[in-house]
Amino acid sequence: MFAHNDKTQLTDILPQVRGKYLKDVKLSKHTWFGVGGPAEVMFIPQDLDDLCHFLKAKPYNIPVCLIGGGSNLLIRDGGVSGVVIKLDSPYFKRLELHTHSITCYAGLKNIELKKVLLDNNLGGLEFLCSIPGCIGGSIKTNAGCFGRCIKDVLISATIVNSLGQIKEVMPEDLQLSYRNSFFPDDWIIVSITLKTEYTPKEEIAKILEEHKQYRIKNQPYNQRTAGSTFKNPQGLKAWELIKKSGCADLQIGGAKVSEKHCNFLINTGTATAKDIEDLGETIIKKVKQKTSITLEWEVKRMGISDQ
Repeated sequence: MFAHNDKTQLTDILPQVRGKYLKDVKLSKHTWFGVGGPAEVMFIPQDLDDLCHFLKAKPYNIPVCLIGGGSNLLIRDGGVSGVVIKLDSPYFKRLELHTHSITCYAGLKNIELKKVLLDNNLGGLEFLCSIPGCIGGSIKTNAGCFGRCIKDVLISATIVNSLGQIKEVMPEDLQLSYRNSFFPDDWIIVSITLKTEYTPKEEIAKILEEHKQYRIKNQPYNQRTAGSTFKNPQGLKAWELIKKSGCADLQIGGAKVSEKHCNFLINTGTATAKDIEDLGETIIKKVKQKTSITLEWEVKRMGISDQ
């Protein structure tokens, strides 16, 4: 963990805030994989001013990172040193309706959009409701499915940088592309504003149900997974390369390749983060040997390996 005097707790040298500091938080409870070590300190800011104050006043050499819904995240077994920020207060779970658009704050879960869309006859964002996680995590990877992605609906985003400065950024500034963007690691998404279009709620409900049934049929459902593990190489499908390379039945410890979709890795209940990461790296190696193609992780890996 962060190297400070053994007699001094990290919280003793952090600025006074209105939100909460939590020590030794089990991050396994904050990710869909359900693995990983603790956060030395988790900071839950009360609101935007509290977040900005923390970033401006904290000691410069203390590492800071952000986690969202944990649906696309692998925390290593040694945990995360320094401060892990989570936008988990009511302030960051709000949304604001406008004419032809909606502003969603970063801590709002994607699935919570469903009721809002139906109640207000707002279409165009149905795809987002079926993506696990929180709104804030959707921009950095240009999240998408069912033929649509954030790039298609994004109007603007409000971010805070590492100096506690608030900025509004436009889509063209982010260079959004397939599962990628120009998004500095020290930016924290506060909210995003998305385009909507009038759509009868019956049509919205039909689309939402179709998306749900597709996922139930074709992907692991109600299992400990982090979604697609690897990005699709240009013009190719990661799952096809994995299957072709003889990796569809691989298992390491409590981690295994999903029988339903081999680009999904599953924690069967006893996996460590190392099991999952080793399984992913083994797949990358085998696919490279068989096809000369190097798969790229889509799941974000964070923290230190257990010694």
